[in-house]
Amino acid sequence: MSRIYRGIVIAALAGAIAGVLVLKQQETASDVERGDLNPEGPALPRLVDLGAGQCASCKMMMPVLAELKREFADVFSVTFIDVWEQTEAAEQYGIRMIPTQIFYDAAGKELFRHEGFFSREDILATWRRHGVMPGPPGGRALPDTQPTPAHRPHPM
Repeated sequence: MSRIYRGIVIAALAGAIAGVLVLKQQETASDVERGDLNPEGPALPRLVDLGAGQCASCKMMMPVLAELKREFADVFSVTFIDVWEQTEAAEQYGIRMIPTQIFYDAAGKELFRHEGFFSREDILATWRRHGVMPGPPGGRALPDTQPTPAHRPHPM
């Protein structure tokens, strides 16, 4: 009987420890997602895109967001929140339609909000209008928003 009791106690402790670790990991992940915690250093301006994995316009945003996240990681952060999976986020952010992009300054103040597909060029132009530029000298300035090659007139 004592072996069974000991086994139950050990299993219960292991379950409790695992539960605490999972909750702590989720808490840390949500702190980073909200911009409350930036393990790489000082807070950055933040672009939050709220959409859903099965929404056509949201799917069009995915490669744009991935490219911006990779290319401008030292200038601003990019976060995607799937409001169909995290239903409370739609209410928290006051979402009326998806996708919605919300631009925040480094202090967390909302600067601008857009609903619908938003191109890379429009996103960069929005950051420029709000004075988001790289910090230290030697940093990369945001590129000018020139028409893409597909939209430039062909020289004859």
